[in-house]
Amino acid sequence: MPMPPSDSDLCEIRRRDGRLDEAVAHGRRAVTINPSDPAGWYNLGLVLYDRLDVAASIACERRAVRLRPDWPGPHFELAEGLLLSGQWEEGWREYEWRWRLPGVPPTVPPAVLERHGPTAARSWDGRAIPDGTLLLVADQGFGDTIQFARYLPMAAALCPNIVVACSPEMRPVIRALPGGHRIVTAWEETPPFAACAALSSLPGLFATRLDTIPPPLPGLRAEPERAERWTERLDGLLPRGYRRVGLVWAGRPTHGNDRNRSLTLARLAPFFALEKTVLVSLQKGPAQAEAARYYGTAPLVDLGPELENFADTMAVLALLDHVVCVDTAVAHLAGAMGRPTAVLLPYAPDWRWLLGRGGTPWYPTVTLHRQPAPGRWDEAIRGAVAAVTGNSLRASGRTARR
Repeated sequence: MPMPPSDSDLCEIRRRDGRLDEAVAHGRRAVTINPSDPAGWYNLGLVLYDRLDVAASIACERRAVRLRPDWPGPHFELAEGLLLSGQWEEGWREYEWRWRLPGVPPTVPPAVLERHGPTAARSWDGRAIPDGTLLLVADQGFGDTIQFARYLPMAAALCPNIVVACSPEMRPVIRALPGGHRIVTAWEETPPFAACAALSSLPGLFATRLDTIPPPLPGLRAEPERAERWTERLDGLLPRGYRRVGLVWAGRPTHGNDRNRSLTLARLAPFFALEKTVLVSLQKGPAQAEAARYYGTAPLVDLGPELENFADTMAVLALLDHVVCVDTAVAHLAGAMGRPTAVLLPYAPDWRWLLGRGGTPWYPTVTLHRQPAPGRWDEAIRGAVAAVTGNSLRASGRTARR
């Protein structure tokens, strides 16, 4: 007969179900019964993060690390809490424990390192490489790649010969940057290199503080021919003189926190009643089908099927007055391009958005609209509506179309 789940297990089970109060109760009972079990402290720290009791979460993860110093899970969750609360010096160090998490691949596959010899295995330590090649790997999601690509000019100042390894989807973004960095989208294309680093490790390598975050991607613009084509397309498709508001209401369903960060198009109903406004859906993936069921005063144009890649998305973003989106790659792309953007955040956000801020040092033109409690989107959406209606054409720097 199987053993019933422990309080530590129930803490995590209830957390994943969104039953946070019950999860905390089980977690506290677990560490009271067995204070020497690192798993109990680890799971309690997870749910306390979800409740935004960040100081207590950090304390729990520190306890788990002391009890089991070689366990990467508590180290990584400690990093999340430290980074979310702005304690970045220690946070970046703990963030490197992500490489030891189960299922996380190495920066560069072993077969590639073997092909280029033992020197290629050296991880870049931030020092100058005047002659050799530095391989920088876009190791995380699309949004992370866009966010951390701002460090490419800083790396290039130390290592003039940079090769960026990224997914094919990210090629248009990296290619649009000044510097002319070589891009590879398959490991067999990788040339010999002297050292390598992940893009997501560059903030730590450059000892980034809140007051030293480099500006977003310099000169990120759509390709001229593509921009011209989309200008003609939208001018012929959208009503003249209307405010143009782009919408993205859901991220990839496979994302680990998608149940908290994504919503349905219907939840954005306050935007449907805006006058002299056209809503432009940039939504991709399964949630795109919701656009076909839209009904509202403001016309909605679904561009999702026409956006073949991020090059198209960049061209469209440049033609909008405002963007409203959940925490997904479009938020980073619009912010990096300097577009006025309202980002809807779950109660416990990703670390990069910090705590209690209405804006972000990563993207000056982005406003943040946070849930006041888990699952409560109404207040956040009302804030986004106010941001859009108060900073429409004036904020975008464009004049109204006649």
